[in-house]
Amino acid sequence: MATTGDPADAPERGAGAAGAAATGGSGRLGPPSWLAAVFLLPALVFLGAYMVYPIVFSVYRSLWDADGLVFVGLGNYAAMFASESTFIALRNNVVWLVVAPTLVTVVGLLFAVLTERIRWSTAFKIVVFMPMAISFLASGVIFRLVYEQDPDRGMANAVITSVRDTVAPAASYPDARPRPESPLAEADGGGLALGEPASAGDTVLLPLVGVPNDTLPDGTEKAAEPEAKDGAVTGTVWLDFTRGGGGTEGDLDGAETGLPAMEVQAVRDGEVAATTTTRADGTFTLDGVGGGAYEIRLSARNFTEPYNGVTWLGPALITPSIIGAYLWVWAGFAMVLIAAGLAAIPREALEAARVDGGTEWQVFRRVTVPLLSPVLLVVFVTLMIYVLKIFDLVFIIAPGSVQSDANVLALEMWRVSFGGANDQGLGSALAVFLLLLVIPAMIFQIRRFRQENS
Repeated sequence: MATTGDPADAPERGAGAAGAAATGGSGRLGPPSWLAAVFLLPALVFLGAYMVYPIVFSVYRSLWDADGLVFVGLGNYAAMFASESTFIALRNNVVWLVVAPTLVTVVGLLFAVLTERIRWSTAFKIVVFMPMAISFLASGVIFRLVYEQDPDRGMANAVITSVRDTVAPAASYPDARPRPESPLAEADGGGLALGEPASAGDTVLLPLVGVPNDTLPDGTEKAAEPEAKDGAVTGTVWLDFTRGGGGTEGDLDGAETGLPAMEVQAVRDGEVAATTTTRADGTFTLDGVGGGAYEIRLSARNFTEPYNGVTWLGPALITPSIIGAYLWVWAGFAMVLIAAGLAAIPREALEAARVDGGTEWQVFRRVTVPLLSPVLLVVFVTLMIYVLKIFDLVFIIAPGSVQSDANVLALEMWRVSFGGANDQGLGSALAVFLLLLVIPAMIFQIRRFRQENS
């Protein structure tokens, strides 16, 4: 069609020419693609050197023997799946994959929801998120100390033993014992019993040894002679040992100390007729005993070993203990992401549910959680990727004696490659296997990001 040469069309023709000049005649806005490639080149070189090359070389190295001199094909993969330690590591990875992301996501969700209702939520979030600023190595060292068996060093057992001793006080004399010639002997059912029976009005002496003076309870006094009392059996339990030597075995000497808080029982026909505890000077009074003879017994509770807490670093609890440390590190990460998603939820939806008569639990379960499900899924899948690669915490927290029980694939890869076996062919096969396990989760995550951005 011929143009009319209307002057009004001139601006449009001029703008089109200018646009064509700006796009370099390609019809695309912005700089040419080759210029973008130039700026991306450093990043691509870095990606190739630090990601693509190690992956390719690991696949290549997994096809050679330990020394890298003999081509073994898939032999390393066959040896990997024939190894019991690989199956233990794979089993532990499954436990980690099921428990750790679920636990961290749930705790992060609870923290995110609950912190909305407190005034000092910012300070709480900072404290919970702070472990993310600590390296996994430092976190492992911290929890190795937390899980120490000795309550004097391990915080976890210090708390447990303190609570237990408050509810059920520990025995004061686990090492106490009678002398070989002592009138005391092992009793049926535990404890120590006096060889001769006693009746109301009698006094008895119960000497013990094996108690260090520095472990005696505060307020302990010098042992006193028992005073006879009608209708009761009286006596003294004391430490039959004189500092510096001297004294007579089995006799109360002036320098010897009583054993307070010792439980004493009067037993007849297998039944406990009366119970009491010794005073600060070791004396005691068993009131309410009737006629007849009684066996005077020191209860077995006096000599039980003190409770030293839980064996956190033993074979049975090592994996749950490390997962607890993982929760401490990553709970803040999950809380922050979920809190961001929670802030984006329309408040009108929550208020409408409350107006309709929904309880807080119903609003949380039927409104909040469904609206947060995309964020929860992102957090869960991200944690799955990190869990599959877990290494630092397991390596640091698990003692050498139980490291095989806590083994995971990343740790097994290190142990095979650098931990003594020096078989980098088998270690590379484990690395490739671990990569294959991580790839599906990464693909799923990338597809979700693309769907959200489309």
